Amino acid sequence: MATIPINPEILRWTRETAGLDLLEAATKLQINAARGLTPEQRLEALEVGSDQPSRPLLLKMAKLYRRSLLVFYLDTPPSRGNHGEDFRTLPAHPSIAQEGLVDSLVRDVKARQRIVRSALEEEDETTPLDLVASVKIEDGIPAIANVIRTKLGFRLETFRSQRAVSDAFTYLRNLVESSGIYVLLIGDLGSHHTAVSVDHFRGFALADPIAPFIVINDQDAKSAWSFTLLHELAHIFLGKEGISASVSEGGIERFCNEVAAALLIQDSDLINISVRSDTDIESAISEISDFADQNNISRSMVAYRLFLQNLINRDYWQRLQEEFRSIWLSSRARERESRRSSEGGGPNYYVVRRFRAGHALVGLVSRMTLSGSMTTIKAGRVLGVKPRNVFDLISLSR
Repeated sequence: MATIPINPEILRWTRETAGLDLLEAATKLQINAARGLTPEQRLEALEVGSDQPSRPLLLKMAKLYRRSLLVFYLDTPPSRGNHGEDFRTLPAHPSIAQEGLVDSLVRDVKARQRIVRSALEEEDETTPLDLVASVKIEDGIPAIANVIRTKLGFRLETFRSQRAVSDAFTYLRNLVESSGIYVLLIGDLGSHHTAVSVDHFRGFALADPIAPFIVINDQDAKSAWSFTLLHELAHIFLGKEGISASVSEGGIERFCNEVAAALLIQDSDLINISVRSDTDIESAISEISDFADQNNISRSMVAYRLFLQNLINRDYWQRLQEEFRSIWLSSRARERESRRSSEGGGPNYYVVRRFRAGHALVGLVSRMTLSGSMTTIKAGRVLGVKPRNVFDLISLSR
């Protein structure tokens, strides 16, 4: 079959930005060994220009790499997708595969948001939200925290009184969604094989005045979701959209961290925590854990707040961070093992998808599909499901 003249740099770029290494891509593309070359070597030959892809293989690549077929006909790889500002402090040697997954996730979220905005415009629902870009960094942390608290109607005592961290998050999420912001939980590209590490992506904000989005990586600990939500919310109030990862000590990331921390932990709370830099580490872990569990927040955030207030030094804070991360990873491994051992267990597929998309987004899609402003194909794209599953999903909200 005739080959297609494709720039080999495009083939490598589309694979890498899809978060796949050569072996993974060759396996998923069903490339067989031939002419003394392994599948991996055959794909590499395509990417260095020693061979050209057939059209059927090119179609497989377009689907696997989540790219339009037209992209493969470009002369050169386009510039990297616009993430807004990239506020992340990445590991010393960031994973190319993980960065590819992040790039794909951001493109997916932006596509969903464009569909939502277009539907709202078609229904003439284009009144800008006055909270977007309503504050400036110069206003200061206490003032901005108070603006957010007042705008949402957020009550710390109500948040803390919830039965579990998941309930506390739902309380906060409902307030944020009621203000006109869509809050999604996305931590992969459709399967656990494409899970995005929180070291590369913890949250993402699109500060659009008509259809603002906040995305939280649900691979993170549930106890951290509320902090991430408030952090990204601070970005939207500042009108600074972009992507965030692990705790950063500089610039706007630290500023938004401090705003979120001020909303969840009061200065008076810190007086009652006796942990200091000379406290035995096991005692510190125990006391911080007890406080965090009682108040539906993460242990790491409590340690971070102690650090911000200079009650513990940097080395001690970083050690606590490492300890809490180790505890969380162990706990997550046990949960996964428990799920694997309980056959048929777990919530309904549609319940999970609806929760990830959020009540506000599901409600909007339901209304727009019924009015004819959104096709089931677009609705499926927005909700992250196949078109044939749209009505089963939205029927749960009626």
